[in-house]
Amino acid sequence: MIDELEQAFDKGEDLTGFFDFDNPIFPNRELKRVNVDFPLWMITALDNEANRIGVNRQAIIKIWLAERLDSLASA
Repeated sequence: MIDELEQAFDKGEDLTGFFDFDNPIFPNRELKRVNVDFPLWMITALDNEANRIGVNRQAIIKIWLAERLDSLASA
């Protein structure tokens, strides 16, 4: 199958038949729920920043954690 995909790519053919767009798989993107306790001042600061940029609290936490982890990975 990989050889067929590579040959089709090399020929500039349509590759959409090789992929399942209805049921995509994203490795290392599975979700795992965690609980974290924050002091009230942190919740207030998170909510203020989330409101400022127009996202919810969970999104701002994910954004900031991803930025931090990316910076550590590239250091």
